[in-house]
Amino acid sequence: MNRIFFRFFVLVMLSITVATFFIYVAISRLFGDPLDDIARRQAAAQIFLLEQYIDKAPADEWLVRLNKVREVSDVKLDLVPLASARSALPAKQHGALDRGELVLDTAHKAFYRRVDLHGESYIGSAEEVIHAQELPIDISLALEMEAVRYVIVALFLLVPAALWSRSHWLGLQALSRVADEVGAGKLAARAVFKPRASIYPLAERFNHMAGRIEGLLDAQKNLLHSVSHELRTPIARLEFALELLRSAADDPALETRIAAMEGDVAELNGLVNELLSMIRLDSRQGLQQADFELAPALLGCVDALDPLAAQPQVRLDGALGSMNGDRRLLLRAVGNLLRNAQKYGNGRIALSARRTDGVEIVVEDDGPGIPEGERGKVFEPFYRIDRSRDRSTGGFGLGLSIAQKAVALHGGTIAVEQSEMGGARFVIALPA
Repeated sequence: MNRIFFRFFVLVMLSITVATFFIYVAISRLFGDPLDDIARRQAAAQIFLLEQYIDKAPADEWLVRLNKVREVSDVKLDLVPLASARSALPAKQHGALDRGELVLDTAHKAFYRRVDLHGESYIGSAEEVIHAQELPIDISLALEMEAVRYVIVALFLLVPAALWSRSHWLGLQALSRVADEVGAGKLAARAVFKPRASIYPLAERFNHMAGRIEGLLDAQKNLLHSVSHELRTPIARLEFALELLRSAADDPALETRIAAMEGDVAELNGLVNELLSMIRLDSRQGLQQADFELAPALLGCVDALDPLAAQPQVRLDGALGSMNGDRRLLLRAVGNLLRNAQKYGNGRIALSARRTDGVEIVVEDDGPGIPEGERGKVFEPFYRIDRSRDRSTGGFGLGLSIAQKAVALHGGTIAVEQSEMGGARFVIALPA
């Protein structure tokens, strides 16, 4: 937010500067250089002596009067050839010099003017120029005045603009905080502004959008929750019916079919349980914060794995210490990653943890890994790289999504990388 208003300030200052430059150029083109006008006023006494005293002298007294002015004035007056004067002045001033006009050289505190155009003042005067030097010209004061004028104009523009934009800035900051809360999952957060506030229409549209999002997500959660609970009853009936069928049937072929059906029912029951877990994580239900020792918890997570599958190599930092969080949720996230490694690895998996600024837990395997283009999608619900649904690969595509949500509830992140073992490397970063 500060960056926006800093850019606004710089833009206003640049606009004032550019406007001042173009004003100077326009006035110079239309009315002459303002600095020359200031210099002319500062040299007005010397110009008056030249035009009113020396010029009006008879031809035989012209040089006499010029010498008298030299004696009483601090200004140095010389007669120089016309060619020398033309070489000392820029080309754009040659025309004025040739017409007999007084030409100022502000940078050198001097002026040039031809004696006359027809050689009437004295012999050869048509080819000579009066060169006045050391004039009392000081444009620094004029430049300081222009700078003061520039600063005053800038202040009178910026102060009202700053006061006017302050309300916008404060309103946008408040709206930004509400947007952060909504983005963090607090969907009930709303922006509250008075109707006369400048961003009131924007805040109302934001609140309307947040309300619609909250309503849609609540409807989705309620639907999933209701469907999941409703599915539990027919699943239980199916399990009971299959038990009755098994006890009444003696046919080995039918026994195989019943076992397959029981596997399907168990898979469906597992899906319902995973959906309910997702819903609880989305609604932050049952989050139980407590201090627990991290190393024993991770070792217990390893002990809960399938003993018939590959077991992980465990490397735990001796200074892991304790952390505050929901032990069950964090271990479920780590357990999901370990079971994925068991499932897709080729026999080698590893679990490591170390204390940095926070806690870093790493699970990696030697399996096929995850293509770089798929790494951002594997945490989406029901997303699976192989697209299969059979029990040979297992799972519903919810394990990684549940792990990510569990870690995010603790303020952490989970990322997937390429492992040095050749497969996938999942990194959980938790705050201290």
